[in-house]
Amino acid sequence: MSSVADTIRLRNEEAAGALVGYLPVGFPDLDTSVDAAVALLENGVDVLELGLPYSDPVMDGAMIQRATQSALANGFRLRHGFEAVERIRSRVDAPVLVMTYWNPVVQYGVERFATDLQNAGGAGLITPDLIPDEAAEWMAASTEHDLDRVFLAAPSSSDARMKQAVDASRGFVYAVSTMGITGARADVDAAARGVVARLRDAGATSACVGLGISTADQVADVLSYADGAIVGSRLVAALEEGGVSGVAETAAALAAGTRR
Repeated sequence: MSSVADTIRLRNEEAAGALVGYLPVGFPDLDTSVDAAVALLENGVDVLELGLPYSDPVMDGAMIQRATQSALANGFRLRHGFEAVERIRSRVDAPVLVMTYWNPVVQYGVERFATDLQNAGGAGLITPDLIPDEAAEWMAASTEHDLDRVFLAAPSSSDARMKQAVDASRGFVYAVSTMGITGARADVDAAARGVVARLRDAGATSACVGLGISTADQVADVLSYADGAIVGSRLVAALEEGGVSGVAETAAALAAGTRR
């Protein structure tokens, strides 16, 4: 059974749902990014989404793009991602999913990537630009190495695509709440409810909503209909503005939404 799915199920039994937190590896530097990730997991975040910086982050908003480009400029290499996962898992017993665009995985080698991620203690991958019907190699490697695979569903997804995402995903399905790029917004798009409802109709037992969540009230609102709430840009901004202590305080504040 997926450690991610187990964690999300447990948090839905004992609280309103799960909080998933995103931070990029290597921002503002590798050591600080590891400390910040540990701080998230020690302050109310249930599942970590660890982003691998990429040179063409077309689906990320300005805040995350700035952070990942800074990490690349400071010398981030793909091996640092595995190192970060291993260091985080040595300090905190919580699932760590890696979020990555697909090209770096292909360049590294799909089987090699899966092997190194498993050896580092990672739970699996979130692949925003990979669709299930083009993921045969990853499906095979992730099954072989007992890794989760999280695919995305958006308001524009057809019913067939929704069903594909549900059938192919392991851990949860990532319900994209808006049609735009990532970034905190005053109101999470009401379309998220529709995406989750359609995923339920397609058989999803675990759906988490991301893109635009930045407050505890929004976390609580999302958890009234979804299994998890995913926060990214708000946490990256907190790290940029307040360092590790700032991101820890922000995580604790957001986690209050899981208790309402």
